[in-house]
Amino acid sequence: MDAIDQFGRQAVSVLTSGRLAAALDLDREPARVRARYTASAGSGERFYTSEDGTAGQKLLLARRLVEAGVRCVSVSFSDFDTHSRNFPRMRNLVPIVDHALHALITDLDDRGMLGDVAVVAWGEFGRTPRVNKDGGRDHWPEVGPALLAGGGIRGGRVVGRTDRLGATVVSRPVTYQEVVATLYHCLGIAAGQVTLPDPTAGRSTSSTARSRSAN
Repeated sequence: MDAIDQFGRQAVSVLTSGRLAAALDLDREPARVRARYTASAGSGERFYTSEDGTAGQKLLLARRLVEAGVRCVSVSFSDFDTHSRNFPRMRNLVPIVDHALHALITDLDDRGMLGDVAVVAWGEFGRTPRVNKDGGRDHWPEVGPALLAGGGIRGGRVVGRTDRLGATVVSRPVTYQEVVATLYHCLGIAAGQVTLPDPTAGRSTSSTARSRSAN
């Protein structure tokens, strides 16, 4: 245990102190707070992989985990992979996610936590500007949306612009690496100066990375 660095110690402390189990117990939250994170389903079509109105409570769990000492929390919402019936499915899912994000950001603000918690909402790629024969939108690596809030990030801005179809970037492209560097900055890590040792160093490996825009 003495060999574990301070971040490893912090993680082990969270896992073994009982704070994690307490954070995951939503019954400890007042009913009005749980209701704040619960949305009515949209007017569209719920696909078999989709979320229901209670999905926003995952962000309530995220807030509770942060309060328990967790530094990074990842939450996913399913059914954005709309290769078919994109529009009725989005009419169901988008209001749920919109409600959840609003609940999280306003809740953090009400608790005085928003300045210390950075929120990023994004996917790993965008969707094709053109609709396919099944009414869906396929994978599109050229442009994807991202929303950042809190953590000292100056809000009220749109960075980057696409053409009218959302197909290509026409000004100020933003790479995924830039967004990650911003999150490192929020964590107090100088991404341009800190070197993280590669535990696999010495192995013969090669890889090719391509920056993709996230506007």
